[in-house]
Amino acid sequence: MHVVCAGHVNWDVTIRLDRLPVPDGESRVRDRYESGGGSAANVAVTLVALEHDASLVGSVGDDATGRQALDTLVEAGVDVSPVLTAPGDTARKYLLVDAAGEVSVIDDGGVNEAVGPEDVEASWVAGADHLHLTGQRPATAARLAELAVEHDLRVSFDPGRLLDRRDYDETLALTDLLFLNDREATEVARGTLPEDCVVLTKHGERGASLVAPDETLEHSGVDLPAVDATGAGDAFAAGFIAASGRGTDRERSLAVANACGALAASSEGPRPDVSWERIEGLL
Repeated sequence: MHVVCAGHVNWDVTIRLDRLPVPDGESRVRDRYESGGGSAANVAVTLVALEHDASLVGSVGDDATGRQALDTLVEAGVDVSPVLTAPGDTARKYLLVDAAGEVSVIDDGGVNEAVGPEDVEASWVAGADHLHLTGQRPATAARLAELAVEHDLRVSFDPGRLLDRRDYDETLALTDLLFLNDREATEVARGTLPEDCVVLTKHGERGASLVAPDETLEHSGVDLPAVDATGAGDAFAAGFIAASGRGTDRERSLAVANACGALAASSEGPRPDVSWERIEGLL
């Protein structure tokens, strides 16, 4: 299966703290490290690890950080030929992680939304099987979804943290598979979705649920110690897409997704070491 992933390509600076900062408080740095990040990029890397082909639509800056971000993706086996290099700085995210693995994000801007709807090319989706959209410019997401439908691709969407600040109704209307967390689920009106859309809601350590027109499923999650929740949702999405792409039924695919999310949350950084062998061992 060939999956096109579209959205942000970032460079993450993770700072592990004894506690998240509070006003007039003080926190101690326990560790610090850097890595490639961005939801679309993270999903693409995990899909390749799970033996699918993945290409990436997004943008980086024309700086050394952008070249480094692309190099890590190429090394992981992701096709980055659709990635636009734009004048400016590659987006950096500063991820503050406490001892329980909870994350706060600081965004310093950058050019990770340089791809506009006018830049989108039909060749990016032609010949693929699946389009996975993450948070990005709404008009760009909608254009990609339109092309995917024209080329008979399945469309999944994980809008992420900016859902309550952006109008994604056009994209939601073309979505086959929607990934949300509990907070985001309150922002989506069922009427904006196709009748046959499958909605997966992540409940953190309580697992996840799936609601489809013909069934509702629950999975209680996988019990692993929480280290860093960064990228857990991306790994969850990649796991479900990868399992579905192998013809696995929804119940098992939901379990695989939870296993991938747990592997991400129990390791440092947004791109966990996943494999079918590790997943089967957990399940």
